[in-house]
Amino acid sequence: MSRLLHHIVHSILPLVLVFLVVTTSTGYALTILRDSSKWPSFHRSTRTAQSVVVTLGRPHTIIDVKQRPNRNIKTAKKSSLKNVSAKSVIVMDAVTGHTLFSRSPDTPRQPASTIKVLTGIIAIDNLKNKEQVPVSTKAARQPRSKVYLDHRKTYLANDLINAVLLASANDASVALAEKIAGTEKSFAKMMTAQAKRLGAKNTICKTASGLTARGQKTTARDLAVIFRKVMKRKEFASRMKRSKIRTTEGKLLRNHNKALWQIDGTLGGKTGYTSAARQTYVGKFKRGKDEIVVALMGSETMWTDIKRLVNYSFSKKRHMVQAPVRKSKNSTAAIARKADKTKS
Repeated sequence: MSRLLHHIVHSILPLVLVFLVVTTSTGYALTILRDSSKWPSFHRSTRTAQSVVVTLGRPHTIIDVKQRPNRNIKTAKKSSLKNVSAKSVIVMDAVTGHTLFSRSPDTPRQPASTIKVLTGIIAIDNLKNKEQVPVSTKAARQPRSKVYLDHRKTYLANDLINAVLLASANDASVALAEKIAGTEKSFAKMMTAQAKRLGAKNTICKTASGLTARGQKTTARDLAVIFRKVMKRKEFASRMKRSKIRTTEGKLLRNHNKALWQIDGTLGGKTGYTSAARQTYVGKFKRGKDEIVVALMGSETMWTDIKRLVNYSFSKKRHMVQAPVRKSKNSTAAIARKADKTKS
């Protein structure tokens, strides 16, 4: 009996292989069910659909193999984004700049303290860390968030930059602005120009702090574009990843970016809030080799929104359809040779 089965298999298999070669001229597509008991060359996967589509092209061309993502997983992930409260959102690939998800990303809105990203990077470029910065009465009287600077004292630029980027201090923002440009109004023009140089197209700054002002605006896309660029600067990025730091006077500055200890892979980010802007945020995340930038505006549940967007985006990158696998032009000929060997 075993000899008979052996003879049948070795007689039929070459015919099947030859049939496959012949049918390539008409471009037939075969769907091979992934059953590990029958087809051991295809392993089971919980992340991909249980089928592989094999498309055989014309003779002596190529064989394409594509894995389709599990649509159930993709649908479930995307449905969770319906609950994202933010009015404007964008998730961008930090390496390529490709948009992974967006919702009204180009709608202009008040930025709140996310705009302090520009204040911080301009200060880093224009001041030495140990440079002394005076504090005007106007700066000292800024509303919270603040670090309660004394207008009778001077402070190190390094401490004030950290106060702006970590503790979102409005008084430190104005003090730095006046030191660099003379007035906050002149500094705001520098911010607008810097935003344009970084690739932002719809950003106009009126304050160094991001406090609500007529004519001030940015978009989720602009925030992402700006943050993607400035996070490439080592001195800027190294500050953003700190959860807390002490000033030279011993004052503890705590980072407002809770994502640093709540969301896996957080590299840095800037929060914001005003009654007009609602909750705003821009941040960078990394998991494995994948890096993304998330920006949102007009949120009511910011931290929940961020978690959903981050998890969805990294999942999407993992499950994106793989590019076709290009084989040798002699692939079909190789199948025929294998059939001949089987006969012998």
